[in-house]
Amino acid sequence: MRLLNLLLVACVLAAVATSARAEDSVSCVDRPNENATNAHYLANRAPLTPSPFLKLPLGAIQADGWLGRYLELQRDGLSGKLGELSMWLEKKDNAWLREGGKYGWEELPYWLRGYVDLAYLLNDEKMIAEAKVWIEAIFAGQREDGYFGPANPDTEKGCDLWPNMLVLFLMQSYYERTGDERVITFMTKYFEWIAMYPEKKFLKTYWENSRAGDLLYSCFWLYNITGNETLLAVAKKINANTANWKQESTLPNWHNVNIAQCFRQPATWWMLSKDEADKFATYNDFWLIRACYGQVPGGMWGGDENSRVGYIDPRQGVETCGIFEQMTSDMLLFRFTGDLFWADHAEDVAFNTAPAAVMPNFRALRYITCPNQPISDSNNHSPGIDNAGPFMAMNPFSSRCCQHNHTHGWPYYIENLWTATPDGGLAATLYGASKVKAKVGDGDGVDVQIIESTNYPFDESINLVVKLADGVKKAKFPLYLRVPKWCDDASVALNGNKLNVAAKPKTWIRIEREWSDGDSVVATLPAKASYRRWDQNKGCVSIDIGPLTYSLKIKENYVKMDGRKVAMGDSGWQAGAKQEDWPSYDILPDSDWNFGLIDPAKLDLSKIKVDKREWPADNFPWTVDSVPYSIKLPGKKIPGWKIDEYGLCAPVPFSPAATSEPLQELELIPMGAARLRISAFPTVEE
Repeated sequence: MRLLNLLLVACVLAAVATSARAEDSVSCVDRPNENATNAHYLANRAPLTPSPFLKLPLGAIQADGWLGRYLELQRDGLSGKLGELSMWLEKKDNAWLREGGKYGWEELPYWLRGYVDLAYLLNDEKMIAEAKVWIEAIFAGQREDGYFGPANPDTEKGCDLWPNMLVLFLMQSYYERTGDERVITFMTKYFEWIAMYPEKKFLKTYWENSRAGDLLYSCFWLYNITGNETLLAVAKKINANTANWKQESTLPNWHNVNIAQCFRQPATWWMLSKDEADKFATYNDFWLIRACYGQVPGGMWGGDENSRVGYIDPRQGVETCGIFEQMTSDMLLFRFTGDLFWADHAEDVAFNTAPAAVMPNFRALRYITCPNQPISDSNNHSPGIDNAGPFMAMNPFSSRCCQHNHTHGWPYYIENLWTATPDGGLAATLYGASKVKAKVGDGDGVDVQIIESTNYPFDESINLVVKLADGVKKAKFPLYLRVPKWCDDASVALNGNKLNVAAKPKTWIRIEREWSDGDSVVATLPAKASYRRWDQNKGCVSIDIGPLTYSLKIKENYVKMDGRKVAMGDSGWQAGAKQEDWPSYDILPDSDWNFGLIDPAKLDLSKIKVDKREWPADNFPWTVDSVPYSIKLPGKKIPGWKIDEYGLCAPVPFSPAATSEPLQELELIPMGAARLRISAFPTVEE
C-alpha cells in the first residue's frame, strides 16, 4: 500500500510538473512587446510604427461552429450566387472583363473582394475558379502606364479611383493565399501611375476623396513587402488629397458608410506621421458620431443613409454596408494600434447588429437595420428614415451597394480571429470555434496548430488544444488570450490545472512555455448581466450579458413577395434570375412590441432568470427560435407607444413612461437574432 501511495504521489507531481513547469511564464499584460521581430509574417517596416499584431495570411484560419456555418450559408446564398443573379455582375457586358462594357463601377469589386476570401476560406474549387476569371481579366486589363479599371483617367476632370481601391484589397487577399508575384508587379505599376497622376485631378470626386484611406492602407501594405521608399512619397500625396477626417467637431460628410469606413484614415496615416494627434483624430471621429447619433445599443448609430440633425432615436438605422465596413475598420484599427477597444467593438457590432441585417438563410438582406425596428417592410418610411423607398424589406433584388458589399464582412472577421505577435506568438483576438495553423517561435520557427472549441458568445468557456507538426516534440512560444472589457473574473487552466494569474478586463493573459503536442488551455470568461442608460435618448435602457445585448422577443411573420416589384430604382438583375428561388420578405409583428422595462437600477440583475435551450441542430443560433438563451425581466405594455404616420415605431417615450397596464414577465433574446426588435427600452414604474 505504501508503494502504491508513493507511485500515486509521483504521478500527481509529474502531472503538475508537466502542466506548470518552473520555466513557464504566466502573466497579465497590456500588449505584446512591439520591439520584437517576427520574421514569419508581414509587419510594418521602418519608418512606419511597429506592428503590435500581425495578420495571418488568408487560409491560415479555418472557421468551425456557427462561424463555419455562416460561411456555408453565404456560399449557398447571395454571396455565392450573386454572380448568376446581379445585372452588375453579368459577364457578357461587363467593363471589368472587356473594354467598352456597360457595368464598371463599384459593384463587381465590392462583391469580389469578399467572394475571393470566402472561396479560399471554404477551399471551394468552383468558387476559386470563378474568382480567377475576374482576377485574370483585371491583370490583363492593366495599361502600360500602370492604370487599370474601366474608368477613363485621361479626361480633363480625371476619374473616380474608388472602385480600384476595392480591387487592391482583393488582390492583397489573393496574394496572401497564392503568393502570385503578379500582384506585386500589378500594384507597383499602379502606384507608379498614381505618383505621376496630376494632383489637380487626383482624388477629387466624392467617393474617392472620402475613402482614400483604403488606398493609403494598400500603399503601406505594398511598402511593407517591397521596401520601395517611393511609396512613402505616394502615401504623403494620398493623405494630402484625402477628405479631412481630422476635424475637431465635425466630419467631412455624414454618409453612414463613409463614416464607418473612413474614420480610420487618420490612424492609418499615423503609422507614418507618428503624430499622436492623427491617431487621436480617429478616436475623436468615433466618439463624435456616437455622441451625436449613437446613443443606442448594437455598436452602430442612427445613420440611415445620412445622419441628420434631430434624428437620433433608436428607430434610426444604418446600412448593411456600414455595418460590415465598421467591423472591418475595427479589425484594422486593432492591428494598427494594439488597442483592445477595437476588438471589443468588433464583437459588439458582429453579434448584436450584423446577423439581423440578413435573412437566416442569407438569401436576402435589408438596406437599413435599426435597434428599435418592430416592422421591416417594403413601404416608403421617409422622412422618418432618410431614404425614400423600400429600404427596410428583406430583398435580394434591391440595391446596388449592400447587395454586393455584404460579402466581405464575415470572411474578414474570421481572418482576424487569430493574429501573430511580434515576439513569435499567437493571440486569440476574436473568440470563435476555429483551427489556426501558424509558424511560431524564433529563427526558422515551428509549425503549430491550435484547435479552438467554443460556442462563444453563447458559451463562457474557450477550449484550446495545441497540436505540433509531425516530428516536433516541443515548441516554445507565447500564447495570448484576450480578456474582454466586460469580464471581471477571467480564469485560465493549463492541462486541467488552474493558473495563478490576476486577469483584468481589456488585457491579455500571456502564457509562454515549451508546448507539447496535446497541451490544453481552457479560458473561462464569466458574463454578468448589466445595463446601459441612454440619457441622450430620453433615458431608455438596454440589457447586456457579456458581449450580447438583449431585445424583446417579437413573433415574426414573414410575408413572401416578388422582390423585383418592390425593389429600389437602382436595382438590376439578370434575366435568368428566378424570383421564386429568391423571394423578398416583409417581416411583420405577430405579437405586441410596445413594452417598457422596470428600471434595471431597481432590480438585482444577478438573479435574472435565464432560460437555456439545446444548441440548435443546424448550428445556427441567430434566429428567434434557435437562440440558446433567453432571459426574463418584468415590464409593462405602453399603449401610447404606437406605429406613427411614417410606418415606423414612434420615437421612444420619455422614461419613466406612463402606463396603467399590469406588470408582466417579458422574454428577451439576443439582439442579433431579432430581425424585429426593441433593444432600447423606455422604463416604467412598478
